[in-house]
Amino acid sequence: MLDTAGHQSQPQAGAPPNHLAEEFVETLRLAVPMMLTQLGQIAMITTDLAMIGRLGEDAVAAAALAHTVYFVSFTFGLGLVTAVSPLAAQAFGAGDVKRLRHALRVGLWVSLLISLPMMASPLYGERILLALGQAPQSAALAQRYLNGLAWGIAPALGFIALRSMMSAVNRPQAPLWITLAAIPVNAALVYALIHGMFGLPELGLFGAGLATTLVNLGTFLAALAIAAWRKPFADYQPLARLWRIDWPLMRRLIAIGAPISFSLLLEYGLFSSAALLMGLISTAALAAHQIALQVTAVLFMVPLGIGMAATVRVGHAFGRNDPAAVRRAGLVASVLGIACVSALTVAIIFGRYELGRLFFGHGETGAATVELTATLLLVGATFFIADALQTIMGGALRGINDTRMTLVFAAIGYWCVGFPIAWWLAFHAHLGAVGVWIGLSIGSFVYAALLILRFRLLTRRLAA
Repeated sequence: MLDTAGHQSQPQAGAPPNHLAEEFVETLRLAVPMMLTQLGQIAMITTDLAMIGRLGEDAVAAAALAHTVYFVSFTFGLGLVTAVSPLAAQAFGAGDVKRLRHALRVGLWVSLLISLPMMASPLYGERILLALGQAPQSAALAQRYLNGLAWGIAPALGFIALRSMMSAVNRPQAPLWITLAAIPVNAALVYALIHGMFGLPELGLFGAGLATTLVNLGTFLAALAIAAWRKPFADYQPLARLWRIDWPLMRRLIAIGAPISFSLLLEYGLFSSAALLMGLISTAALAAHQIALQVTAVLFMVPLGIGMAATVRVGHAFGRNDPAAVRRAGLVASVLGIACVSALTVAIIFGRYELGRLFFGHGETGAATVELTATLLLVGATFFIADALQTIMGGALRGINDTRMTLVFAAIGYWCVGFPIAWWLAFHAHLGAVGVWIGLSIGSFVYAALLILRFRLLTRRLAA
């Protein structure tokens, strides 16, 4: 087993090693800070929307449109930079400090280079939204927000690359503290730039986007400083000869990361299409779907953190050529994810009506929407577990650089199975919104099952 400094540690004499218990502890130690970091990111997004909400409904609608344009672009870069995690973890597991340093270096260069073409979409967001049939006023407001938001893509991706390297060396706490410190700073800066407080100009929606960009820049610089000057990161000299690009490793990163990007886009496209289906059913169905999906997004941070930890743990074992440990890491992460998500799912089932009332109030006018939201959350109980499994097994497969088949499986599960079933159940079986969620659940289960079979096949090949 590797300790936090990258050295081999030996079990105590006379005590048989309990590999499963050790794996469970190490996975949990990595996963908890990663979960909390992701929750911190959601907290900042929620804060932004709450602040924008004070500008009125038109501003909120414009921000929603802006986020749609922004995240489609950002997701592609996110997938590429995510590939830093398995490459760095494998290098750490193999004790190859030079390769670890190069993995971070190419991740930072990709963050910069990919952000330049990615900025084109947000900066031309108004034209894109008008071409999609959105109202001119909403498109113009969305463009104001995007004008401030677009410049934060590069530092946001750079922070993810640095966070991936830190997690790969078993130190995910630093990104968590940076994110927690950024939450109140983000809230204060967004409010100040929107309304012109503390001597700052009143910039409205542009100010909200600019504040997010400044916070992204601040978190990136903080992570960069910690990587450069704080132990144990400084021991790896992560920024040495930063200007020299390892082109073969960059090609490898793109080969691993591009399928991740397209898989994320397929998933994002499915849920966007599900929202369109809900809009065809009724306004109440769309509202209930959005709230149920928001609850799902918060819950999703738990398996996402475990999946990220699985990438690191599997990558460590793969890097040191230990097939038994590769399989064990994937198994422990899956069991841990199912246990955590099952417990949270039970809580959501019992509290589903209160969650609906939290958003729609206790009045009679929203009673039907609350009832539908509760029903969707009940149907979503199966979806939560399937979504957790696909996230964790996808993370485990990244740890052994297997991402191309993940893309194929995403296309099969989401678009060949999930979306057609959702459409048929909603409009031909007349199940409406419930039918859409049943389709999402079935598609996610198919995707998760394919990933599990793929991981078992590859681990058997490694063992052979």
